[in-house]
Amino acid sequence: MSSPLARLRVRLALVLGAAEIRLRLRLPRLMWALTRHPADRESPFAELVRIEADPAYRALFFAGLDAALEDRLATRTAVVAEIEAAVKELRDLVQRSDHEGAA
Repeated sequence: MSSPLARLRVRLALVLGAAEIRLRLRLPRLMWALTRHPADRESPFAELVRIEADPAYRALFFAGLDAALEDRLATRTAVVAEIEAAVKELRDLVQRSDHEGAA
């Protein structure tokens, strides 16, 4: 089972995500003003050319990509674990109520 701290982190992330969505829907101009915007690139393929041409940048880029993928997988795994724990609690609750109603 997941630890209480992991469950808390998942719940906090979900609450913050929901709050961000609500703010974006209700205050779109304010949220746009508060959001960082990437600088315009010279060409759409400038980073791709740099990745292909510069081995050091390529290694840095792929390391960052790997870290982002691992973080995404860890987040999804934590969410799945939290959902499975909630399902188990709900099943236990339903089974208890069935037993109490039969008695």
